[in-house]
Amino acid sequence: MPPDDSHERAAAIAGHVRIAGVDEAGRGPLAGPVVAAAVILDPARIPDGLDDSKKLTARARERLCAAIHAGCEVGLGEASVAEIDALNILRASHLAMMRALAALAAVDFALIDGNLLPRDLALPARAVVGGDARSLSIAAASIVAKATRDRIMVDLAQQHPGYGWERNAGYPTPAHLRALAEIGVTPWHRRSFAPVHKILCQGISASR
Repeated sequence: MPPDDSHERAAAIAGHVRIAGVDEAGRGPLAGPVVAAAVILDPARIPDGLDDSKKLTARARERLCAAIHAGCEVGLGEASVAEIDALNILRASHLAMMRALAALAAVDFALIDGNLLPRDLALPARAVVGGDARSLSIAAASIVAKATRDRIMVDLAQQHPGYGWERNAGYPTPAHLRALAEIGVTPWHRRSFAPVHKILCQGISASR
């Protein structure tokens, strides 16, 4: 079944008015930032076809991302590679989510994709497991986060050719892993992630 507005309606019945769905993109890649989006839907302008971004083609995500920006309130947040390495990917993802929420005005309730809420979140919220497939506003956030991050990785691919980021968005595909071994580690690679850490350790060993 596609996502619906039952979680948003439940929050509204509880007295909340500005209800944002929040999701992130980029927890699994070896390179690039993690990007989060927070979306407050306009009930009169909900785009047709909202769904979990993973179920959509890149073209459909771009079309829906444009429609969401045109008809909804959108906040974006990132956590850098350095923050991912310093904090771990879960805490960095939560940091990006809080930055996305902070980019919106006066949110009074958040629907957060996942099973954990950011520890420093200073507003009422509910964690929704599989929320991008269950909640319309979280689905919208998942689309915006994924489309935004994919564009970032396409831009980074032009600066660092050979890793295929324009196709794999930094995920550990065979081609990306092969390039990592042959070309080496860029400043955009996450050094705390095992395949990158392994390459770095091999380089240290070889230099001794």
